[in-house]
Amino acid sequence: MATQISGVESRIDSAIPSTMRAVVYRGVNDMRVETVPVPRIGPGELLIKIATCGVCGTDLKKIHSGSHSAPRIFGHEMAGTIVAVGEGVTSYRLGERVMTFHHVPCGTCYYCRKQTPAQCPLYKKTGVTAGFEPSGGGFAEYIRVMDFVVNNRGVVRIPDGVPFEQAAFIEPLNTVMKGVKLLNLAPDDTVLIIGQGPIGLMHAALASRIAGKVLTSDLYPERHAIAARFGLKHPIHPGTEDVVERVLAETDGRGADAVILAVGGNALIRTAMDAARPGGKVMLFAQTQHGEVTIDPAAVCVDEKTLIGSYSSSFPILDEVTGLIFGGYRNGFDLTQLISHRFSIEDAVPAIEVASHPKADSMKIMIEPVPGAGAE
Repeated sequence: MATQISGVESRIDSAIPSTMRAVVYRGVNDMRVETVPVPRIGPGELLIKIATCGVCGTDLKKIHSGSHSAPRIFGHEMAGTIVAVGEGVTSYRLGERVMTFHHVPCGTCYYCRKQTPAQCPLYKKTGVTAGFEPSGGGFAEYIRVMDFVVNNRGVVRIPDGVPFEQAAFIEPLNTVMKGVKLLNLAPDDTVLIIGQGPIGLMHAALASRIAGKVLTSDLYPERHAIAARFGLKHPIHPGTEDVVERVLAETDGRGADAVILAVGGNALIRTAMDAARPGGKVMLFAQTQHGEVTIDPAAVCVDEKTLIGSYSSSFPILDEVTGLIFGGYRNGFDLTQLISHRFSIEDAVPAIEVASHPKADSMKIMIEPVPGAGAE
């Protein structure tokens, strides 16, 4: 259905209902499946029907910490189909399969010019919502994508033959590739990745495309088995061996050229620092909660170890990320292998519980309003 407003008309799928099901955050650890209004879009905006949305660790931290006010609808690793196009939008059409970012940088401010786009004032503004305060909204049936996201490369078309679930990894893979690039890895480097959940495994898979040896540490043998599918051949089992001693043994006593800490919490920062060689680099990737930690300052000064951080995505590498996601689906980089559980909206609360308490058989958890739609 098309409604002429002025200039370029708005286009709306007549099958859109007035209400939808969504997972609403009502307070710390209080998630409820509720019926809410389908978002209304304005000029320059899009309405997307969600096919799949991954549960991210940052979603879980918000849910468990109370860092954000309630009510909200979280979820940002999402893909779906355009079902309404606002007045003035000429670059997208009804029925297109897309994924969308919930943050976009302006590309021109001081922070963007200094290659730290996650600190850009526009980037800090969330531009996708399923209702309430904009918070991503992927844990719902429909999302509203605001004009500044549409106009700043925030919506990416999905080629035919690539399932929604693979495309939903564009945002997390972008964040991972940004971090790996900051390390400036070389072919003769040895890299240690601590944690082989979905994020850690993607770090390891990308690092292995450059570095000569990639060591992966995780408590669960099942995760090492998945890592092996991506060509990762040097597992470390911290439950039965000392991680630092193993790294030293693998590097003629030097230590790793780079260490990526891909699990939350601060307890492993010392391990990461100890595992790095003099002059090596340690990257904190999952430490998104403020707090305090003790480090050995001489490790930074005398041993010349570099401690760096990486947060969120980088749009200058978007084409490289989408090329790997879309081209790799049938060529050895099928990230849907990381999906261990799929839940409907109605079962989203148990989905969040599973994601909040990782076990040997849990990796990426997906919420799919229509069961099976994410595989299309």
